[in-house]
Amino acid sequence: MRGNMRSFGEILTSLREERGIYQKELAAILKVSVGTVSNYENNIHFPDQEALLQLADYFGVTVDYLLGRTSYRYSLDTLNEEYAPGMTVAELVDIIQHFSRQNTASFLDYIELLQLRQKAEDCSSTS
Repeated sequence: MRGNMRSFGEILTSLREERGIYQKELAAILKVSVGTVSNYENNIHFPDQEALLQLADYFGVTVDYLLGRTSYRYSLDTLNEEYAPGMTVAELVDIIQHFSRQNTASFLDYIELLQLRQKAEDCSSTS
């Protein structure tokens, strides 16, 4: 494992607890025993490819997130969502990744400005 990345078992336990389900419920979803889920969470055994895909789909994360390769949780469905007419979330991320340092700084300043505007709008709409 690299750096402070979490293990598969830690990530699975965290996702299961966030969802508010017990090992028994996850075992039923995966059609495995509770012991198998426990072994996954304790890093004793590792799920096969089909189970990994089931877990990723169920928790709405990528397999890379489950494997601890990234802290980015969003699923492919989220990345492929249309963010604006004719542009997906993934396409927007791709555009941002290719910004120069100066444009990135300007973009972040603009985001901050928009967040302040949104807060002001939210405050005025609740008053």
